[in-house]
Amino acid sequence: MLEWIWPLAFALLPLPLLVWLLDRPGRSTRPALRYPLFQQLVRLQNQDTKQRSRGWLRVFFAVLIWVALVAGLARPTWIGEPVPVPQAGRDLLLAVDISQSMREDDMQYRGSYVTRVDAVKAVVSDFVQRRQGDRLGLILFGQQGYLQTPLTFDRDTVETQLMEAQPGFAGNATAIGDAIGLAVKRLRDRPTESRVVILLTDGANTTGADPLEGAKVAAEAGIRIHTVGVGADSKVVSGFFGQSRQVNPSADLDETTLISIAEITGGQYFRARDPEELQEIYQLLDQLEPVPEDVTFRPQKSLFHWPLSAALALSLLWSMAAILSSWIQAIRVRSA
Repeated sequence: MLEWIWPLAFALLPLPLLVWLLDRPGRSTRPALRYPLFQQLVRLQNQDTKQRSRGWLRVFFAVLIWVALVAGLARPTWIGEPVPVPQAGRDLLLAVDISQSMREDDMQYRGSYVTRVDAVKAVVSDFVQRRQGDRLGLILFGQQGYLQTPLTFDRDTVETQLMEAQPGFAGNATAIGDAIGLAVKRLRDRPTESRVVILLTDGANTTGADPLEGAKVAAEAGIRIHTVGVGADSKVVSGFFGQSRQVNPSADLDETTLISIAEITGGQYFRARDPEELQEIYQLLDQLEPVPEDVTFRPQKSLFHWPLSAALALSLLWSMAAILSSWIQAIRVRSA
């Protein structure tokens, strides 16, 4: 799209006309002359007609040159279509518990129960796809923690590897401290104010390093850790003799430690008892750790050189025409 940066420059277009009107010389009267020869009178009249014709041609060229100069002064610019600018967001690591207990089917959803790991996959995968502009990584932990996906902008890869994770692959124990230590190792050299870990578990630390000590190291490195405790508070199960009883499937969840980890690092602790709560938690995390806003720019290409080039070309053409006319006139004078 063509735009004029200084459109007010076009107000200068009538300036030469105003100057001509204000400074127009008075008409001079010529004394009557007697020509002895009628042929000389006819020749002079023809020369005057030609001069008037060339005068209008000069005026025409002068107008074109002035319009071209004013158009160049108005700075014509071609504005392109909006182009998105990549924005560097946060370095966000998802630390997901895949111990054997994540197979527990106590997450009630629409009247039926789903396993904890299935609920986590459904909600977290949606969360991953919303994190456009962030570098995401995936840590899976059980008896020990390991980096499944290094920090990357490829959200599809993170989602795929999360969906492929299976409970029990990393053992039956829960190494929360090791997962925190691995996250610190991966994030400590990243830019400040963009280091975030979201740790999700359904149990307590049963092996490896002390998670509170890891949280202190994370706090010193400027890493925020948001913790999420997964699992229902109650579930009705059937006994051997057909009798139903209510149990707490999240009895092993160490909320005290998870709360302390979040407080030490400046994060928050959340409790997810069903998929709906888990979805609300990740929506809240989107607000706590907002995705960078889309930024676009429209490429601009200045075109002022085109009208200026046209003005230069017209000036050269005018000058060449004047020189050629002078030569022709001189040749005719000599011939006469």
